[in-house]
Amino acid sequence: MKKYIWMSYDLGVQGDYDHIYAWLDNHGALECGDSMAYFEYEIPHKMNDSEFLDTIKSDLEKTISFNPGNRVYVIRYDPEENKYYGKFIIGRRKASPWEGYGDKTEHIDDGKE
Repeated sequence: MKKYIWMSYDLGVQGDYDHIYAWLDNHGALECGDSMAYFEYEIPHKMNDSEFLDTIKSDLEKTISFNPGNRVYVIRYDPEENKYYGKFIIGRRKASPWEGYGDKTEHIDDGKE
């Protein structure tokens, strides 16, 4: 059974790029821009989403030396729900570098007329 996923990775300046590139190459990944790849991931049997994410995380950790601050985000498609889902399997979300550049303004009502 195959799962189709996009993976974004941020390993920082000193990251283990040789090993993540080898892992991606071994999985036939296609380049989708800086630090983004698409590939088919073979699983032995039908898994729920949590099991699948644990499996791919474990597979990555067998090959790649992750450092604190490294991040891997996986986007996958659920054909039964016809939806896409994304989650960090290594690391977590951080503040967006574009925050504050947009036109949105915050309106604070202090109760005065």
